[in-house]
Amino acid sequence: MSKAPGLSRRDILNSLLLPALGLGLASAPSNVFAQASGNSRTLVAYLSRSGNTRVIAGQLQRRFRADLFEIRTAEPYPEDYEETVERARQHRDSAATPPLAESVGDVAGYQTVFLGFPIWGMALPAPVRTFLTTHDLSDKTLVPFITHGGYGTGSAPRSVADLASGARILEPFVLQADQERETLNRVTAWLQAVEPEL
Repeated sequence: MSKAPGLSRRDILNSLLLPALGLGLASAPSNVFAQASGNSRTLVAYLSRSGNTRVIAGQLQRRFRADLFEIRTAEPYPEDYEETVERARQHRDSAATPPLAESVGDVAGYQTVFLGFPIWGMALPAPVRTFLTTHDLSDKTLVPFITHGGYGTGSAPRSVADLASGARILEPFVLQADQERETLNRVTAWLQAVEPEL
């Protein structure tokens, strides 16, 4: 596997500062660039729950003047984190491919596809599985970028390779990012300490 041209780990890490500054895609409307503009041969497709993957997608979109596509399911995942974890587990265990809200209008027109997603339950999230089974990426260069909460990439790289076997897959960018569960656990511990004093 070779490194994606023009990208450095520093570029992507620097982009993580954008949410703190109130800049970038974290505040942009969902799926602003859902359909190909026809001007770019590069697509950045991504799934993001907490916003970490979205920030990386935004930097890639700007760097390559790429079209941007947010992977969203027709039936949204719950707002509650624990409920989302449970649904994601059910989808993983059943190898589900939940329908997407939209698809890329003309994926055949792209030469390069950056594909971003978080790791859910040590596996490829079901919506990304749907994206890969409903969009033919044969003969394209596929560049994964993956965020995780501390447990690594699990089986996701192998799943991407299996589902996009006709693509030339480059080495993924992998970043450990904040995990919602850890945040919830820390808040719970804090509340247990302060509640007796309330």
